[in-house]
Amino acid sequence: MQTLRTACFGAGWVTTNRHIPAMRAQGGFEIEAIVDRSGDRAREAAERLGVPRHAEASSVDELDFADELDAVTCGTAPFAHHEVVGSALRAGKHTITEKPFTMTLAEGEELASLAEERERALCVVHNFQFSRSVRTALGWLESGALGAVRGIWAMQLSNPQRRLPDWYDELPLGLFYDESPHLIYVARALAGCELEPLTATVRPSSHGLRTPAQIDLALRGGEVPVTMVMNFEAPVSEWHVAVLGERSLAVVDLFRDTAVRLPNDQGHGALNVLRSSLAGTGRHWLGYLRSGPRHLAGRLRYGNEEVFSRFHGAATGAGPAAGIGVEDALAVLRLQQWAVQAGEARR
Repeated sequence: MQTLRTACFGAGWVTTNRHIPAMRAQGGFEIEAIVDRSGDRAREAAERLGVPRHAEASSVDELDFADELDAVTCGTAPFAHHEVVGSALRAGKHTITEKPFTMTLAEGEELASLAEERERALCVVHNFQFSRSVRTALGWLESGALGAVRGIWAMQLSNPQRRLPDWYDELPLGLFYDESPHLIYVARALAGCELEPLTATVRPSSHGLRTPAQIDLALRGGEVPVTMVMNFEAPVSEWHVAVLGERSLAVVDLFRDTAVRLPNDQGHGALNVLRSSLAGTGRHWLGYLRSGPRHLAGRLRYGNEEVFSRFHGAATGAGPAAGIGVEDALAVLRLQQWAVQAGEARR
């Protein structure tokens, strides 16, 4: 396997707890350096993770070892994605960035053109679609176990007291802009086609924040209605996606990485309801017995290994960047920008 000598931009949680562990687990990457705007933070992360170099920089042009690199990962705050990714592509490096792709559609299209011009792989971390739970639901879809799909529902509840980056409310529509890509690309994968925007309803924050109280999005994947509801003032944090089939219902719990399939409850009599309860609770705990220990140990990667495997394949010519390529990034970004425009019109 060809090794990609890689520098990781951003010394925060996502680089140290997701990107680097996933690359090391996958193989094919040599982590050469951690780079951050804060030299102290870069040094501390490099020492803690056993990475040989660290640097204080905000672009690839500032690195005196840039010629020794094949690839760059970007795990910075979203505001810096355009600068970091653009500098990496101009320097001839294959690049993968954390979501959200860029702050504007124009920035995203500029980077897409630059990657094509320089003939370099440009990918985005759309990881949950490769988690065990989503792959299980996709398997049910492909096998026909769900029957004809009549709807896709995606729901996010976000407790404002949970661990959040200190910059999230500076984004367009705040936390929505940072987290909505997950629901969008998972729904897109389950629909098996591009999502068409229909209506967006944005309910303002109860606390004067850019992050709204709730956003409701109505979309369509072909003939299938797709509904997304994101509430950012909830008492609990939960992310669920459901596929409504004629034969059965699939519910994916993204945080716990479990998938449950409930059979058609027919007349909804007492025995039908009992069967649904037994199927739902039993399959939930069976799934969590598989994912729970890794979750508790901090080793549940939520599909990141597959993301970096596909990035490696795209960079080395060994395979396509299906689901994480630049066109996938732009498709999600367009829907985000549509929702942001709806929110700005509301204000």
